[in-house]
Amino acid sequence: MSTPEGFRSGFACFVGRPNAGKSTLTNALVGGKIAITSSRPQTTRHAIRGLVNRENAQLVLVDTPGLHKPRTLLGQRLNDLVRTTWAEVDTVGMCLPANEKIGPGDRYLIKEIAALRRKPVFAIATKTDLVSPERLIQHLSDIAAAGEEAGLTWREVVPVSAVSGEQVDLLASLLIDTLPQGPPLYPEGQLTDEPEATLIAEIIREAALEDVREELPHSLAVVVEEVVPREDRPADRPLLDVRANVYVERDSQKGIIIGKKGARLKQIGIDSRGQIERLLGTPVHLDLHVKVAKDWQRDPKQLRKLGF
Repeated sequence: MSTPEGFRSGFACFVGRPNAGKSTLTNALVGGKIAITSSRPQTTRHAIRGLVNRENAQLVLVDTPGLHKPRTLLGQRLNDLVRTTWAEVDTVGMCLPANEKIGPGDRYLIKEIAALRRKPVFAIATKTDLVSPERLIQHLSDIAAAGEEAGLTWREVVPVSAVSGEQVDLLASLLIDTLPQGPPLYPEGQLTDEPEATLIAEIIREAALEDVREELPHSLAVVVEEVVPREDRPADRPLLDVRANVYVERDSQKGIIIGKKGARLKQIGIDSRGQIERLLGTPVHLDLHVKVAKDWQRDPKQLRKLGF
């Protein structure tokens, strides 16, 4: 296929503190769920790429983990991933939730981004559906002042609501306008380049994050061991066997995830299986096991084994 004249393609990444709405915004722009969302901070652990396909452009969005003060080797590696990502993309969007005041963490991040000379940087006021018009006006004023204080000239300051969809299309158009001219980077119709096993693992981890104690979210990791067709099934009634391990750091956490008589683990399976079936387009038998990988967030060998 020939590339239309003036076609634009390139990469943009969303950065911000943990729980700033980056993943929800990525899903809204892509038009499908590719990144898990949770009220728990530091949910995102990979630089997940989502594709926004337009008639005259292809925007590759990179959703990054929230930049935070690291307390573990995993935290250090996630921060390194963020900095590597924003150095490589064409455009950066910093997410600043409208329902929270701009704090020291935001100012630190703005100052770091200001060092990215000659790169368009957007300020994105997320979660505008949660605040009054008066509060939003104050927030936009605070964003402008924070940029000025750091010596950063925002390309645009864009208020959006990923939940209501307000100004999401406008944001996509503004990001696309900053991209270089070039051919599409991925096939049309594709939403992400993430491997299916990674998406399945993230779906299971999202289900496991619901209703767990405060100390557990960072200790959870999921690895998909296999996705194989069930043998001897008729062609019109296929079934995929999905086997995955949920890793925690201590034996006490294992009991929390399994729950009384296995009820918690069973619910995780119920909550995630439907989404996995929609992803794969076929019925699934999901086999979940909980394992202990002692202090894996601090152990280089364990981190490699779990894909970090």
